[in-house]
Amino acid sequence: MKSRPPASTHKKVVVEFLDRKSLRGFVNPTRIGQSPALDVLTPEGEHQEIPYEKLRAIYFVRDLAVEFEPERTAFLSRPKLDGLWVKLRFRDGETLEGVVANDLLALMENGLQLTPPDFNSNTDRIYVPRSALTHLTVLGVVGMARRKPTAAAAAAQPRLFNE
Repeated sequence: MKSRPPASTHKKVVVEFLDRKSLRGFVNPTRIGQSPALDVLTPEGEHQEIPYEKLRAIYFVRDLAVEFEPERTAFLSRPKLDGLWVKLRFRDGETLEGVVANDLLALMENGLQLTPPDFNSNTDRIYVPRSALTHLTVLGVVGMARRKPTAAAAAAQPRLFNE
């Protein structure tokens, strides 16, 4: 039996450098943060290795030819997505809000992957290396289901009007 090669896992990205220049290409998202440099495949077919210290953000986009930066950098109201609502402050002083997974292990990695506040933009997700940030503020926990009280807690609750 002949085995097929695995399907391509490379996603369209726009890599933004600290000096605000950008590079369009393709990246395997499962390898982000696992090596000291980001491996980018350019549309011309060249591989480029870029150290994370030189990066400001990696924008996962739907179309490489369209503008990649979201128009809005903050939510207009409390987001409805599950996760942590965070505000990032970059080294250049700019801020960006987004929602990250409510997972402490994911937060302790080399960077954050967040959902931006502009859902209709060309950008689906943004990866921000830790080296590009000066502050990270948690604005709230959103979309999490509330726990139901246990049977013991419900039994200890006094009933109104002897119901």
